Amino acid sequence: MSAAQQQQIDLSTLSIDNLAAVKKQLDDELEHLTSSFTKLRQAQSKFRECINSVKAGVNDNVAGKTLLVPLTTSLYVPGKLSDSKHVLVDVGTGYYVEKTAEDAVKFYNGKVTALQKSLGDLEKVVAQKGQNVRVVEDVIRRKVLAAQQQQEGQKA
Repeated sequence: MSAAQQQQIDLSTLSIDNLAAVKKQLDDELEHLTSSFTKLRQAQSKFRECINSVKAGVNDNVAGKTLLVPLTTSLYVPGKLSDSKHVLVDVGTGYYVEKTAEDAVKFYNGKVTALQKSLGDLEKVVAQKGQNVRVVEDVIRRKVLAAQQQQEGQKA
């Protein structure tokens, strides 16, 4: 969020119902961010697997030998490596580019590095949202205790 979109609210002025709504919104945002973090980690892992596949599977030793080529995550077909110097790299949205094995590794390393930076940034946001949830929970606890004490004081 930009600084113009963020606003500070004195939580002590909100009712318990409003605080519960704020907490629910923060919980939802935290869940979404955590899910995004997991998906980014999975993408990073996939790119690392691509690096390992290119390094281990694209060399003169496997040229002409039968390999299993993945069509989907669970469907493989037999194939032969016709060129041990070049590979097709999925650059996104269904586009493939022919690269040398070395350039493919560089490409995937760049993706891993970019995702690592994004994961670091997202981790900071998740930590801040988690802190915000704890602050709201603390204010709710104090308000509930104050309301209970007030009711007990009225009964006495």
